[in-house]
Amino acid sequence: MGLTISETRDYFLRDGAKFFYLADTCWSAFTNATLDEWEYYLEHRRMQGFNALQINVLPQHDRSEVGAFPQPFKQAPDGRWDFGRINEEYFDRAERMIEMAVEKGFTPALVVLWCNYVPGTWGSKLPIARVIPRERLVPYVEYVAERFGKYEPVFVISGDTNFESPEAVEYYATALDVVKRKAPRSLTTMHLCGGLGELPENIWRSPNYDFYMYQSSHDRDNQRLAYQLAERFYKMPIKRPIVNGEPCYEGIAGGKYNRFSRSDVRRAVWWSLLSGAKAGTAYGALGIWNWHRVGATFYGEPYGGPSFDWRTALGFEGAFDVAFAKWLFEAYDLFDIKPANELLLLNEPDIRVARGRGKIAVYTPYSWDVKLKVDATAYKWEGFALEKRCFVKPRVAVSGDAAIVHAPEVNSDLLLVGIER
Repeated sequence: MGLTISETRDYFLRDGAKFFYLADTCWSAFTNATLDEWEYYLEHRRMQGFNALQINVLPQHDRSEVGAFPQPFKQAPDGRWDFGRINEEYFDRAERMIEMAVEKGFTPALVVLWCNYVPGTWGSKLPIARVIPRERLVPYVEYVAERFGKYEPVFVISGDTNFESPEAVEYYATALDVVKRKAPRSLTTMHLCGGLGELPENIWRSPNYDFYMYQSSHDRDNQRLAYQLAERFYKMPIKRPIVNGEPCYEGIAGGKYNRFSRSDVRRAVWWSLLSGAKAGTAYGALGIWNWHRVGATFYGEPYGGPSFDWRTALGFEGAFDVAFAKWLFEAYDLFDIKPANELLLLNEPDIRVARGRGKIAVYTPYSWDVKLKVDATAYKWEGFALEKRCFVKPRVAVSGDAAIVHAPEVNSDLLLVGIER
C-alpha cells in the first residue's frame, strides 16, 4: 500500500498504478477521536473517495479540548513530559487507528515534529510548547519510524515550520535522515508554514526528501498563493511531486466574520492542480482537523473562529467537491499535464491552463469566455460546472489563429477540457 514516485518525478504510484493523493486533514485524531467515531469517519471519507489522511503523531497545540486521554510520554514529577519515557498506551491506540485506516485503503501521512516541539520556531514560544531536548530527538524519531514504518505511511517531518533558526533546521534535517534510515520504504515531505515558498538548501537538496508540500494560506487576501506557490515549487532545481497540503479549510475564518466556503476551497484546489501541484491535494474542514465537540473549548478560535462540531463538518459539501476533482483528474488522465498559461490570449492569471499529451485543461473561477492560442478545430471540448458537479457542453468559435471557448451560462466556476481530435 506504500506510495512510490513516477519515473517522471511528478506524481505518485501505488501498487504500480497512478495515484492522486487526496488527503483529509485530521491532525487531532489520535488525541480526540474515539474508536467508534474514527470508524464512522473513516467509512464516510472512504465512501467519498479520499485515499490519504494527514494526522499529527503528537497532540496538536490548537486542537479542541477533550477529557482525559493518554499522553505520549510519561510525566515527570513537575508535571512536564519526560521525553525519555514513551507511554506505550498512547502509541498502542494510535497504531490501532492507523490499522483501521489502512484496512480501508487509506495511506496515513503522519507529522513527526510539529513546530511547537522544536526549538527556535514560532511554535516553541507558545505557552503550551513542549520542546523535545536534542538528546531525546533521535530516540523519539527512531521510535515513531520503527513503530509505524510497517504501514508504509508518508512521514511528514515538519508541521507549520518556517525554518526560522539554524537550530530548527538542524532538528528537521536530522529527523529527515533518521526517518529515511529507519523506514526507507516510506516517502517523506515537510509541512510548511502558511505562504512559505522557500526551503533551506540542505533540506531541498537532501536525497531523503521525496516530494514538495506547501500550505497556501488561510488568509483571505492571500488565496492566490495557491497557484503562485505551485509555480514556485514547479521551478525548483530538483524536480519532485508537488502537493498543496493545506488549502484554505472549509468553514475557517479567512477574516473576521468571513468563513471560507466550499467555492473558496474548490478554487484553491484547481488553481493548485493546474499550476504545477498536480500530485494531489489535501482538504480540511473546521471541526474535523481539531475534532471539535459542541461545548468544548477550541484553542484555535482566536484566529479560526468558532468551531463546528466534527459531525457537522463531516457533512460539508466541499469534501465532495475535492473528491470530484480527483475523479475528473483520473477520468481525463491529467497526470502528465504541465502549466501552460502562455496559451491564454489575454493575461488573466486567475484562469489556469495546463497541457498534456492530446489534451488541454482550463479552470476558470467564473463563467467567462476563454481565449486560447490553439487551433479551434483541433480539439473537442467538454466542461463541468463545478458548483453542481455536472457536465456542460461549451460552444467554441474560431478567432484567427485562436479559439474562443464560450462558457456555458451557469453561475459557477468551470473546468473545461479540450481533447485532441
